[in-house]
Amino acid sequence: MLLFQYALLVTGCATVSQQQEIAIGQANAEQIDKQLPLIRDAAITEYINTLGNSMAKLSPRGDLDWHFAVVNGSAVNAFALPGGYVYVDRGLIDQTDRMDELAGVLGHEIGHVVLRHSVKQMQQMQGANIGLAVGCVVTGICDDPAMRAAVNTGAGLAFAKFSRDDERQADAQGVINTVRAGISPEGLPTFFQKLLALGGPGASSGIAVWFQDHPGTQDRIDAVQRQIGQLPAGQLANLRTDESAFHEFKAQLSALPPPPLAPK
Repeated sequence: MLLFQYALLVTGCATVSQQQEIAIGQANAEQIDKQLPLIRDAAITEYINTLGNSMAKLSPRGDLDWHFAVVNGSAVNAFALPGGYVYVDRGLIDQTDRMDELAGVLGHEIGHVVLRHSVKQMQQMQGANIGLAVGCVVTGICDDPAMRAAVNTGAGLAFAKFSRDDERQADAQGVINTVRAGISPEGLPTFFQKLLALGGPGASSGIAVWFQDHPGTQDRIDAVQRQIGQLPAGQLANLRTDESAFHEFKAQLSALPPPPLAPK
């Protein structure tokens, strides 16, 4: 299986080339695509790819073959695989009210790929089954036994989550990615603030997933707002915050049967 072949190849290397990164991402995406409940609706898939690629193709890694997909899950989460594979849970989309909020999240995940955060973690995994571990490294889904099967083929898994510095760097990239595409960056701190308000005592399990994988939210809100505050006011005034296609996209999602509840 390609997943094992590339695990063995990369484990013996000091660095991971872009070609290897793409192959690892593709191998893991093939498993995730088969085992996670992805939404296959053509219109929904087209919109998430159009929005994501409007930013990804303008990034320093616009040469990658970027793929965006919606997971039919109630968790509030999103993750990216090496090589340009980005997944966003339906539960997260349900919490967005404007296009720029969803764009901010996608821009953040694009930032992880642009900065090769998962690749850096892979290079630090001495002797690990990297091809298997990467799914857990970048998603955190192996914390959930119900999702472990999506990336676990029977071998032991070594995994970690992105550091706070990685998350802050991806936030900064999210601002850059949205602005570059003509989209307001305000959606990112607005979305974070919304989740922070929902994340107190008694928060749903779906919201709790976000805080497990994205620590230090208030600090990150402050940092993003400072970054946005340094942008020229005239530039911000000309950026898009919403669009009718986004609300059509959400209506199409709402028309589908509800997703399974996030695990407790």
